[in-house]
Order: sequence, then structure tokens, then C-alpha cells
Amino acid sequence: MKKILSGMRPTGKLHLGHYLGVIKNWLELQEKYDCKFFIADWHALTNKYKESHELKENIRQMIIDWLSCGIDPQKATLFIQSGVKEHAELSLLFSMITPKSWLELNPSYKDLKFNLYYQYLRDFLTGKQVKIIQTPPPESFDEAVKKATGKQRNKIFEEYLREAFHRAFYNQKGIDFKGLKDVLIKLGIQKRIVEEAVRNLEEGDVGKDIDTLGFLAYPVLQAADILIYKADAVPVGEDQLPHIELTREIARRFNNLYREIFPEPEAMLTEASRLPGIDGRKMSKSYNNAIYLSDSEEEVNHKVLQMKTDPQRIRKTDPGNPEVCIVFDYHKIFTGDENILKDIDAKCRNAQIGCVECKKILADNLNQFLSPIREKRKEIEQDIEKYEKVFIDGTLKCREIAEGTMKEVRDAMNLYGNF
Repeated sequence: MKKILSGMRPTGKLHLGHYLGVIKNWLELQEKYDCKFFIADWHALTNKYKESHELKENIRQMIIDWLSCGIDPQKATLFIQSGVKEHAELSLLFSMITPKSWLELNPSYKDLKFNLYYQYLRDFLTGKQVKIIQTPPPESFDEAVKKATGKQRNKIFEEYLREAFHRAFYNQKGIDFKGLKDVLIKLGIQKRIVEEAVRNLEEGDVGKDIDTLGFLAYPVLQAADILIYKADAVPVGEDQLPHIELTREIARRFNNLYREIFPEPEAMLTEASRLPGIDGRKMSKSYNNAIYLSDSEEEVNHKVLQMKTDPQRIRKTDPGNPEVCIVFDYHKIFTGDENILKDIDAKCRNAQIGCVECKKILADNLNQFLSPIREKRKEIEQDIEKYEKVFIDGTLKCREIAEGTMKEVRDAMNLYGNF
């Protein structure tokens, strides 16, 4: 049977985005394959090392969330990364043979730094209520902006901002801050705001949390996580493909240098439903825009009522456009009946249903989806020690497997450790 390995970092409560992006896929995989799912607490420290006091509670909440959603310890092995010290040993040995350039040129590492800086810039400008193009942008975008309205116009601004920052960030000599300033001013942003934003990027602490050896080398630890169990495949999204390729390269290099021990795992591409937060941005704890798996019925109702809708629909009598409405994005996932979806779409376009009524339908469907998860959660919380033991047992089982692999590795590398 094909061996599958996958993990999640315990950085906070799980939300609907996590369910659709990871958990839903795991529920299908555990029915077909030999799966190992682990809580990646060491990986959580790569950029959350200052928040280690939250780690134990985050692990506890992740245990509850996984089991509440139906991840079954009878069908998959569940464990905690730091309980299997052999991961760290293998990571150290892999670091001896992994060229530094492989890590520095890893597009995921560069992209994470880019996204951190860019996210800061965008959030700063949004916080200053710079949401639309205030003066005509460079000609390439001029016609598009004239035709666009509302949400489309904001999207054009963000796309151009991202393109401008991409060019500034990937300048060979470092970030081209002067060029960035010029572009932001051309986009119609006040010079005072531009200078403050760019100064914060130049002088602030943005990005400092990932300027560590642990963050640079985390793909090596990730390779150890996968290869120590000789996994055949790893479920990932497209953005994680470079990590799997690096794991394959490390396995290949080890096998060539010493002897063949590790298979080269395949990437198992997964299709994840893209679910925005209630404000339209990426769903995230840091944005305070997430609907959590642990939210009560009242919390869900309140958050759904806060959702942004078609910005051009000011009054109930105005026709709406579901294609630019976050609420309808949720309906497409959680309102399963195709006829109901078509009905909501038509009534919105013809102003036969108001946004509040539409949101109430969505809230009912979301609460119906979350109801069995809430019930299971109550059961688990009443006897949490029993369910934590499930992960302890899984961790002990994985230790035995990992130690078996490490005996092969130590022998292949002529290390004095097998006694």
C-alpha cells in the first residue's frame, strides 16, 4: 500500500480554509492509503519562536480539531514531530550533504520573504485607506481602470502594486526602494504615505523573524520528515512543489554518496477550494477574518453578517452581481443544492433577495456543516487525556520506524551510533 506523509504547523485554531485545503483531502486519503499525519511543532518554531508559550495549547487544539473533523487514528497514524527525535538527527546529517545554494535558491524561500514584505506593504496602505487608484496609473492600466468599478478597480490596483513590488524586490542589488517610491506615487498615493511605508520597509523589523538558520534550513528538516518513513507520496499544493523536488534531490544525493536507502517521493497534487476571509483577503488568524471550526453558532452568524458583498449594491432594490460577492463564494461550497444556488444567483441579479437574507441562508448552511464537528468536539474535550494518548501511541510507533531507518543511515555513513 502506498505510504503517505503530511503535516500541519500548530500556529493557532483551525478555520474553514484549513478544512478545505488540508483536512478534507486527508479524510479521503486515510480511506485508501497507509497515512501518517503529524503535528509539525518544530516547523512552527521556524518563524514563531517568540510565541513558544502558545505551542502546547495550539497542539492541544489541533488534536481536538483533527479528531472532531473525522481524522481517524484507526485508519491513520497520528503523531507529534518533536516526539520523534530521529527527525532532528536525520535533518542534521542531511544538512552535511545539502549545498547551501539549494536552500538560498529555493523559490519557496524567496517567495516567502517576498510575500512577507509585500503583505506588510499592502496591509499598511490598506490601513491608510489607500484602496483605489486616485489618479490615472501608467498607460498600460489606464483603459482597464476606466472600465472597472468597485471590487474590480481595487483588484487592478493590487495587481499593479504586486507587479511593481515584484520588480523592486527581485532587483539584483536588493530591493529598489527608490523605484518602488516612484511607482507608488504614480499610482496616486500621497507622497507622505509612500515615504512612511517605504521607510518602515527599509528600517523596520519586517522579515527579521525568518532571517534565521532554522528558517533557511527548514526544507532540510521537511525532507527528513518525509524520508525517515520512506514515504512514497506527499499531498501538496502547487506552491509546495519546489520543497518536494528538493526532498527528491537530497534523497538522490544521499543514495549516490552512500548507498540506496531512500525512495524519491512523489508530489500528490491536491485541489484546494479557495475560500477568502470574511473581508475578502486570505483567511488568516492575523487578519481576524477567519471562521474557525470551533466557532459557536452565534459567532458564525455574527461573522457572516460582517461579510463584504457586491460593493456596487448599495440598496436592496439594486441588482447585484454574485460573481464579485464573497458570500456567494461561500454558497458555492456550503450550499450544495445546485437548484438553490441558481435561485440565489438569479434573485440577487434581479434584486429579489437582499444581502442580509442571503447571508442568513449561508449562516444556516455553515452551522449545519459545523454542527457534527461541534458535537464531536464536546465529546473530546470532556476526556482530552484519552485522545491525547492516541497521539502519544502514534508517536511511539513512529519512533520505532524512524529508529529503524536511522540504523540504516548510521551504518551507511559509518557513524558510531548503532549500539
